[in-house]
Amino acid sequence: MSSVNEEAARRPRGRPRAFDRDAALRCAMEVFWEKGFDGTSMSDLADAMGINSPSLYAAFGGKEDLFREALGLYGSAEGAIARRALEENAGGREAIAAMFRRNIELFTRPGRARGCMLILGTIRVGAEHEALRAMLRKGRLGLTSMIRKRLLKAVEDGQLAPSVDTESLAALCVTVLCGISVQAHDGASRASLISAIDAFVASLPFDDKPRGS
Repeated sequence: MSSVNEEAARRPRGRPRAFDRDAALRCAMEVFWEKGFDGTSMSDLADAMGINSPSLYAAFGGKEDLFREALGLYGSAEGAIARRALEENAGGREAIAAMFRRNIELFTRPGRARGCMLILGTIRVGAEHEALRAMLRKGRLGLTSMIRKRLLKAVEDGQLAPSVDTESLAALCVTVLCGISVQAHDGASRASLISAIDAFVASLPFDDKPRGS
């Protein structure tokens, strides 16, 4: 065997990936966030990710597979904002207010996609992609469950009366968050959205008196 053939034999088969997969996935997430699944083409994704189509398919599979990964990234990264807000505040009203405020800050970032990818994604995925629509529904149900868990803690802490329907109240909070997301997408200012949320949170039936007072 010649030295050239020996060198070729020692090389690993296949071309090494010349891109950062995590960074490319975040770029894809931003495109889906801005344009939605239906409005995003494979060319849009390849351009944003800085890779060619064959490399994109090899690394991520098709468009649906990439959307699932992008949505998973959104849930673990941007979605963690709501979880931290609910966990870090001792008062129930403060926790719900912080959850809304931090999401509004996310939804209205200058120069970035506006609104919530999870919420807006549902209206930008065609009916023929039922598996993706189910994934988005599951994500919203997870958000509702997370809020309800925090409301149940407020009941345990004496900040909400036991008679409060926490399931309905959690659903209401998510419904309001959906509206805020749409308004942010339509260009509503951060200040106006925060003002609206402050009024909504003030109307919630929390008992803000210290326990034992």
